[in-house]
Amino acid sequence: MPNFERVASVAEAREASPQVVRVGGRTVGLFHHEGAFYAIDNRCPHMGFPLSDGSVEDGVLTCPWHHARFELSGGDTFDPFADDVTTFPVEVRGGEVYVDPDPERETDPATHWRARLEHGLRESLSLVIDKAVIGLDDAGVDPAVSLRIGATFGTEYRADGWGSGLTTLSAMATLLPALRPADRRRALAVGLGAVADDCAGEPPFFVQDPLSASGVSADRLVEWFRETIEVRDADGAERVVRAAIRAGLDDADLAAMFVAAATDHRYLDAGHRLDFVNKAFELLDRIGWDHADAVLPSLVPGLAAAERAEERSSWRQPVDVAALVEAASDDLPALFATGEGEPWTEPADFVDRLLGDDPHDIVDALTEAVVSGATSVQLASAVADAAARRVAQFGTANEFRDWNTVHHTYTYANATCGLAARTDVPEMYRAVLDGAMSVYLDRFLNTPPIPLPDPDGDRDPDAALDDLLETFEVEADETVGRAGRHAAEYLASGGDPDRLKRKLGEVLLREDAGFHPRQNVEAAFTRYDAADDEGRGRVHLVATARYLAAHTPTRREGEQTFRIAERLNRGEAIHEG
Repeated sequence: MPNFERVASVAEAREASPQVVRVGGRTVGLFHHEGAFYAIDNRCPHMGFPLSDGSVEDGVLTCPWHHARFELSGGDTFDPFADDVTTFPVEVRGGEVYVDPDPERETDPATHWRARLEHGLRESLSLVIDKAVIGLDDAGVDPAVSLRIGATFGTEYRADGWGSGLTTLSAMATLLPALRPADRRRALAVGLGAVADDCAGEPPFFVQDPLSASGVSADRLVEWFRETIEVRDADGAERVVRAAIRAGLDDADLAAMFVAAATDHRYLDAGHRLDFVNKAFELLDRIGWDHADAVLPSLVPGLAAAERAEERSSWRQPVDVAALVEAASDDLPALFATGEGEPWTEPADFVDRLLGDDPHDIVDALTEAVVSGATSVQLASAVADAAARRVAQFGTANEFRDWNTVHHTYTYANATCGLAARTDVPEMYRAVLDGAMSVYLDRFLNTPPIPLPDPDGDRDPDAALDDLLETFEVEADETVGRAGRHAAEYLASGGDPDRLKRKLGEVLLREDAGFHPRQNVEAAFTRYDAADDEGRGRVHLVATARYLAAHTPTRREGEQTFRIAERLNRGEAIHEG
């Protein structure tokens, strides 16, 4: 039912056009143009500038700030970065102008914001993406909807397939439960923005049809997939993946397929490829496995084109660690058969042994554990703990870019843990061996190792947390050590780890942190939650606190854009007096 309210006399509206009126609690711009009256939301939908300060010519209203143009009668924009502006019905009765401030809308908010999110992704417009994420959240739409839109876009519009954007989206989805409610929408915006940036200017992903083979066993499909990746035949490998999905292979079988191909060679692309596989599987857990046919083939181009670590001199000289892994891998079936079903308890010095200076002893430690019944889950966890130690004991006298080296090992080890929880195929042990050799190769970055903090636990947790947060406000090498110490003090003094994670998440999301810090924090939270005792888990949070301190503060441009989006969606008059 229309509810028109008087806003001005006809004479006044003509004389004072444009003018700003309040109607139904809204700030409305009232225009007289070419003999007719028009009422629009006075805030430009782009950045909130008063449209009453704009100009009208030939039925087109132009905002004076970023020059967004709107068709005056319906509010449609000529410039989609700005969104359409809301218009209101106008009637003239007895020399008076009336406006209906609450007309029935053609499109419900959820549908509108889904369309705006898709547009923001296509045009790589961070403000549009941020507003859409906030609008969908305000409309009560499940975050999985935004994740599906981002996954669909990211897999369709990047010829090189899965990359850092979709990995960020998946990592942010994993972080959601650990974050403050206010930061969950930030995390979605960060992930979706990363997808848009990664796809900007890229050609689309052209889909291959699945092989028509029917009745082919899962083992044969895995064999075909490995062979096609081996010879870098991305098209053939994609057809195999699609055939496997069509044949109904479950997530464990598909994980086995990808793990086998990703570990036929050593530590692909500095560990990124296995991490990307894990993140793709985690994203499917959240958006639904009915999207597997869109998501999993996007992993294929990177796997086929990946650099193989045995091609790098660091894996061949002065010790041929690639050959060590390959020799141990050849023995895995027999080792696995010997230890299968035997209970294994991790020795107290096992992680220290993995951090040793002798790669032969490290391989021996792992193969002895396999013979004794250690599962790939157990060994992957131990390697991840060792990788966390490399980050937690990283010396700031190293080149700054060397943070990436220890970080890559850490996220690879985290991915190995994730995939080992899905499939127990013997090839998982090859991933464990690769991760352990990367930990070994990183040893020089802990020379000398920074001592792990060992606080007494007698601090006020609130004070320790405040001190920690201050380290993220100053760009200096000394803040890195203080960050690790204060994180350890907070936990040792009885501080709530969930509160610490919320604070670290808040810091991460307000910064222009980039790909690696976002990966690092997500991996640390995951490994902390999976730890079987607080002491082991603490190292992961200490490590990521140090890593985050090394990469903050930043300019926080993304946070500024997000806050503008929040204010606009709340209806604030940002630029009005």
